[in-house]
Amino acid sequence: MPLSSKRYQVTDMLAAQEFFHSRRWSDGLPVVPPTADAVEECLEWVMMPPDHLIGIEPVRERAITAEKLAVNAVMAGCLPMHFPVVAAAFTAMLQEPFLLHGATASTGGCAVLVVINGPVRQELGMDGTFNALGASDRATTVIGRAIRLILGNLLEVRPGDVDRSTLGHPGKISYCVSEDEENTVWLPLAEERGVPESASGVTVMSAGAPRQLMNEWTTQPSEILDTYAAEIRACMRHYTIWPGNYAIVVPPQLRSHFDQAGWSKADIRQYVFEKARIHRRDWLDCGKGAVVGDKGDMEYAALQSEDDLLVIAAGGPAGGFGAVIPPWFGTKSKAVTMAIGACVDCDT
Repeated sequence: MPLSSKRYQVTDMLAAQEFFHSRRWSDGLPVVPPTADAVEECLEWVMMPPDHLIGIEPVRERAITAEKLAVNAVMAGCLPMHFPVVAAAFTAMLQEPFLLHGATASTGGCAVLVVINGPVRQELGMDGTFNALGASDRATTVIGRAIRLILGNLLEVRPGDVDRSTLGHPGKISYCVSEDEENTVWLPLAEERGVPESASGVTVMSAGAPRQLMNEWTTQPSEILDTYAAEIRACMRHYTIWPGNYAIVVPPQLRSHFDQAGWSKADIRQYVFEKARIHRRDWLDCGKGAVVGDKGDMEYAALQSEDDLLVIAAGGPAGGFGAVIPPWFGTKSKAVTMAIGACVDCDT
């Protein structure tokens, strides 16, 4: 089946850049011209016809096809082998619990965090170690960027249009990380959330910017998690009091202390669930006393349940650093996990 996208002729690469930028089809960075051959190669890799329906954007009921995803994936710098991850991530974002429109239109300025698990990480050369939340490798960078270009070009999620972010954060360019499965005994995040063992999976979460922390003065898992919980409580004081999916990133130096004590991800989730709580009166000393009223003794938990905490093993080998990644707006948007290459509408 031939491609249906409109075609344009440009004189050279520089002209292509100006053409895309002038139409706001870019994120401000150079793009790869999406030639018909490059788009078709992506579609062939996933064995999808151009008109294959990835899903329906639920608010405006806009159909998202494989061809349109592939066009933007190529623009972001994706190779055909990257495209299955892009397709799975966007399919997950279109699921109702994710609340795609709300998360992308809010003034809160969240971005879509994409977490990759399974063999696909090694196949694509993903690196969940050094600079894991930055430009750690080609695959995570271009896959995260593809998500943003798709949002902008297919759903008008551009600054000042659908995207009403007051500030936003750099994750709106690319926000993708692969879990460091080779250097941990913990279960991979996707497997914990239902993806079969040895399969590849993607988890998407509407997320604020990462909040870095450090604790190099203890080897006790509970004290390390007290630092994480304190950062979550700070987010509840300074940003939003409502519970939701929080993610914590635990690099190797801190993970070693959990391993030596025999703490699993489940143990971590249980401890943080109990510790990450504040009282409404805690807003008194951070300029929000007007909303405390007579409800100062009310307790608020960061998590509705232990399973709402996403524990991610990633980061470079040295340094007692970690990160808390807060949710966009409580439980309105829920993290969604999906197997890469899975059919969401199939009977099997």
